[in-house]
Amino acid sequence: MTALAAAPWSAPAAPGPLDAVIDLPGSKSLTARALVAAAVAEGPTTLRGALRSRDTALMRAALTTLGARFEELPDDSAACTDAALRVMPAPRPFPARAAAGADGVTRIDCGLAGTVMRFIPPLAALADAPVLFDGDAAARRRPLASLLDALEDLGAQVDYLGEPGFLPVRVGPGDGALLRPADPARLEVPHRVSVDASGSSQFLSALLLAGCLLPGGLAVTPTGPVPSLPHVAMTVEFLRERGITVDEPDADAPAGARTWTVHPGAPRGGTLVIEPDLSNAGPFLAAALVAGGRVGVRHWPAHTTQAGDAWRWLLPGLGGAVEQAREADGSLTLTAVGTGELHGIDADLSAVGELTPTVAALAALASAQGHASRLHGIGHLRGHETDRLAALTTEINRIGGSASETADGLEIAALPAGARLHPARLRTYADHRMATFAAVVGLGVPGIEVDDIACTAKTLPDFPALWAKLLADREGR
Repeated sequence: MTALAAAPWSAPAAPGPLDAVIDLPGSKSLTARALVAAAVAEGPTTLRGALRSRDTALMRAALTTLGARFEELPDDSAACTDAALRVMPAPRPFPARAAAGADGVTRIDCGLAGTVMRFIPPLAALADAPVLFDGDAAARRRPLASLLDALEDLGAQVDYLGEPGFLPVRVGPGDGALLRPADPARLEVPHRVSVDASGSSQFLSALLLAGCLLPGGLAVTPTGPVPSLPHVAMTVEFLRERGITVDEPDADAPAGARTWTVHPGAPRGGTLVIEPDLSNAGPFLAAALVAGGRVGVRHWPAHTTQAGDAWRWLLPGLGGAVEQAREADGSLTLTAVGTGELHGIDADLSAVGELTPTVAALAALASAQGHASRLHGIGHLRGHETDRLAALTTEINRIGGSASETADGLEIAALPAGARLHPARLRTYADHRMATFAAVVGLGVPGIEVDDIACTAKTLPDFPALWAKLLADREGR
C-alpha cells in the first residue's frame, strides 16, 4: 500500500516588523568534520553543541559501521543539539568486516548527505573489508567519480554497482598500498594524488581528512578550480586545531600547481565546542529584510571559517543593514535590520554557493520591486542535493518571476512596473535549502505552499517551529 504524501506546509506571510533574537543548532559542516576526526582520534573526544539532524545521524551510523562508538551524555540542551556527545575512536584497520550483514556485505547508507558519501569512502579504503555505499535516489545523481578515481590511484578497490561514477559503489582496501609506508628513498615522503575538485570541494576535504592516517601523510593536487574554498579552509583549520600539520599552497598559484599536504598523525581527542550553523542563519536573517525590523543570531563566532559569515556583506548588498554586539563570552550577536525595501545584487558566490537559495529568494522578491540580480560562480550547484540552478529557476518562474540559467549561475530580471509575484505550491526536490528558499519567498508572497517542509530535517530539525517562533516576536509586542 502506497503511503500518503504529507500535506503541504503553508508558508506564513510576514506579520509585520520583527524583533527577534534566536539560537541556532550547531554547524552541519563542522559537526561532520568533528565526527570524522573524533572517530579516528588518538583518544576519546567530547563534542558539545554538535548538530543532531538526518545528515549527522547518517554520519554517526557510518562511523559506527567502521568501529567508532558514541555515547550521549546527560544534558538539558536544545532538542536539536548533542551538547555532550562522547566519541570513542575506532581501531585500525577499521573493522568493517564485523559490521557485515547476514549476506556478508557491510553497508553504509549515505541518505542524501554529501559529507557521508564523500568523507567515508577514503576511510573504507583503510578498512579490513570492502564497504558498499548507497543512498537516496537523488544521491545516485550526485557526482562522486573524481574522488573515487583518486582513491583508485592510491590503490583502493572501487567497484561500481550501477552507473560508473555514482552510487551505489563498493570501496575497499584493494592491494593495501594506502597502508604501506611510502618509499623512504623517494624525495616526496607523502603519498601523492591528484583530484578534480571542480564538482565539489568535499572531494579535497575528504582526502585531507583521511590523509593524516596514511604512513607519510598525503599530498593532494586539484587539477582544476575548487569551489567553496572556505570549506577547504575549514577542514585545514580543523585538522590544525586537533594537532595535525597541513601545508597550504599559495592562493595565487594556477590550477594544477596548488598542493595541499597533510602530515601523518592521529587527531587529538579532548573537548570540542561546535559553532552555530551560520549558513542556516541565512533564512532567519533574511526575514528581517523582507518583513522589516530586526533579527539577531546569538553566539556568532568572532572568527570562523564558515561560509555563512558572508551574510555580513551579502545582506547589506540586498537592502539590509548588519549590526554586531559583543557578548560576555567573546562571541557576537549578529543582527540583520531591514525595512521591507530590497535591492538587487550582482554577486560572485563561488566561495559560498550554499547561500545561493536564500540570496535567490531575496533577489526574487527584489525583482517585484523593480530590481534585477545576477548570481554567478555557482555552476557547481547543479551537482548538489538537486540541480539547484534548474530548481531555483523553475520555482521563481512558477510564482511569476523572470529567472534564467547562465553557464555559471542565475539571472533574475526586474519585473515590469505593476507586476507582482503570485502564490503557488513550490517544490523542494527533497532539498533542505529549496525548502527554506520557499519559506523566505512566502514572507513576501502570501499564499505560498511548500510540498515537503520535512526535508529541512536534513540540517535544521523542526524548522517550522523555529520559523513560527521567529515570526511571533514582533515590534510592539
